[in-house]
Amino acid sequence: MDEQDRVAAFVAEHGLETDLAHRVLDLESEVGEIAKEVATSTEYGSEPDAAAIATDEIGDALFALLALAEAADADAAEALDESLAKYEARIASSGDAGSGQ
Repeated sequence: MDEQDRVAAFVAEHGLETDLAHRVLDLESEVGEIAKEVATSTEYGSEPDAAAIATDEIGDALFALLALAEAADADAAEALDESLAKYEARIASSGDAGSGQ
C-alpha cells in the first residue's frame, strides 16, 4: 500500500521509530480523539445528525494505524483484503457483516 510506504518513510526520515506497544497506544489515543469530537459535536449523542470529525483527525488515526502495521511487519493492503474477504463470506452465509459475537 503506497500510504503505508509513505508513513514508513516519514517515520524513518524523522526518527519516529518506536515499539509495537507504543504504536498500539498511539492508535488508541488517536481514535479516542475522533470519539471525543463526535461526542462533543453531537452533544454526547443527543444530536447524532450533528456528528462531525475534522479530516486531520482521521489522518492522524490513519497515520497511527499504518505506522502500527509497519511496526507489526504487516502489509496493510493484504490485511484489508483479508478483512474484506471475511466480511463478504459472512454476508454470503448469514446476510450480515457482523461476527455475531
